[in-house]
Amino acid sequence: MQLLVTECLGRPLRLEGSMAGWQQLYWDNQLVSQRDASASDQSSHSHQFQLQSQQVEINCQLDIDLHWQPFKLQYQLSINGETATQGERVTKDIEAQTPVVAPVVKPQFSIIGLGSLALKLFKSAKVIKVLLVSASVAAYSWLFSIEFALALIACLVFHEYGHIRAMKYFNMKTKGIYLIPFVGGLALSDSRINTRWQDVVISIMGPTFGLILSIFALIAYWITDLPFFAALASLNALLNLFNLLPILPLDGGHILKSISFSVNSISGLIICCLAALGGLYLSYIFHLSLLTIMLLIGSVEILFEWRARHNSHLLPLDRYGQIFSGVWYFATVGCLIAIILTVAKSGDPLLSIPLRILGS
Repeated sequence: MQLLVTECLGRPLRLEGSMAGWQQLYWDNQLVSQRDASASDQSSHSHQFQLQSQQVEINCQLDIDLHWQPFKLQYQLSINGETATQGERVTKDIEAQTPVVAPVVKPQFSIIGLGSLALKLFKSAKVIKVLLVSASVAAYSWLFSIEFALALIACLVFHEYGHIRAMKYFNMKTKGIYLIPFVGGLALSDSRINTRWQDVVISIMGPTFGLILSIFALIAYWITDLPFFAALASLNALLNLFNLLPILPLDGGHILKSISFSVNSISGLIICCLAALGGLYLSYIFHLSLLTIMLLIGSVEILFEWRARHNSHLLPLDRYGQIFSGVWYFATVGCLIAIILTVAKSGDPLLSIPLRILGS
């Protein structure tokens, strides 16, 4: 991850590193100093490098004091023995930074490039969202009814809006919500996350917004005594509860991955593998082929992330973040189950279907 971005002699100076201990220092996208991974818990490091300016050799030194739990980096850049700049960075700075990447030389005109541009334009068109919404309404109406389809889509949109609000909270650019028939919805962003905390918050805000919708629907049921609101509350709670299964690429899988990989990469791999095995068992018991496909996708993501653990750009959760994320997750799960149980007590066989699904 990028720990520090500053300037040295009018050019960008970038320090990258990870909890594994490796560090790489780039000046104007050129590697000038490197520290290999080490088991040492030493927090103070010094990078010394030389630069050429108008045929004059300039001696530079970057001294850093780095702590991961909680994250805090203090730095001092010296040029020819004199302090040029100094300061510190904390978690909020990492969350707000825009990753600096090496410039990419754009290829010249080609048929492939033109096709790629056309595809991007096609994806960004608002008409695609309209077509996907129409297809979702038609698909769910064909399977059930128009009323059920509209209620289901409302639940999906409210859930995805929770993800969008979390992205905007972190000042991330969003592409909006896309509904996919028989799959659900997607909240897309143009920006990438910088911390595990961002991953947790963005992931769990969808089910949290879903929980809020179920609570309001349940209150409306108590006021009006209309079964529609009770069904909406229970169905929406079931959908969000499914989304909190600790399996990638579901929201619960992202939360599990962020917590476990913040503890330790090896422990994180073991925990995620156990969760995947549990998901395969559920898929076999309930004959959920879609869940099996999702498990395969999530397992590949876990494998690639573990293999690249020494190069991860994500700032891990501190102890407080790990505990808070776990409490938030289990509290949301408990509230969703409580709503399903409350609605099932009405005595209506149709309203008890979500509870029978949980208990089957």
